[in-house]
Amino acid sequence: MPSPNIAFALELADLADSLSLPRFRAGDLRVETKPDRTPVTDADRPVERALRSRIERDRPGEGALGEEEGDDGGYVRWVIDPIDGTKNFSRGLPVWATTIALERDGAFVCSVVSAPALGHRWWAERGSGAFRDGDAIRVSAVSRLADASVSCCYGCDLARVEPSVWHARGFGDFWQHMLVAEGSLDAAVDARLAVWDYAPLVPIVEEAGGRVTGLDGGAPRADEQVVSSNGPLHDGLLALLAAR
Repeated sequence: MPSPNIAFALELADLADSLSLPRFRAGDLRVETKPDRTPVTDADRPVERALRSRIERDRPGEGALGEEEGDDGGYVRWVIDPIDGTKNFSRGLPVWATTIALERDGAFVCSVVSAPALGHRWWAERGSGAFRDGDAIRVSAVSRLADASVSCCYGCDLARVEPSVWHARGFGDFWQHMLVAEGSLDAAVDARLAVWDYAPLVPIVEEAGGRVTGLDGGAPRADEQVVSSNGPLHDGLLALLAAR
């Protein structure tokens, strides 16, 4: 049986999917451009507002931090990205998800990544393992960069990594890190991320046996690049990326 925290996170994901999926590839989908020049659709804000309302109703005293509606602050908060991969969503590409993480005193204790257009959902809670669609997942056992399959978001990282690994491509967004968690990829090098981008990745990848860090090997930080891996490859990949 899932704990109350992960059970609630899964309920939030159900609610998000019920609102986002009907708007995916909708003929009347509205897309606006925010001041930072990133897109926002008519699904993003309604999903986040619905999750905030459910949190306020069912988890009094717990706040929320979301991409669209800001930060309530507090010792315990739910970190929400209503649509991770908004550009994909807006163009009818199925690689997008609602991501949800519970943060307690600065630590991410559980998370859910729900990608209804892909037909998959990943989740994890500290000490309980990581799962995709109810099945336990585990990172790969690849131990040499020369045998590794790696995803990179930035072209400069891809150009540096590709000669040293078996296979390198750019998958992007949440999906590349979920592929690391389930062992299909061995590592992923992401762009500069916001908290709501990397928060849900940490419990899932780490509970699957992997690592998630910044380029310096420390904990991920806002507005810096994030790297996930199966663990054995991590330090070697960071060293390769540092040799710019």
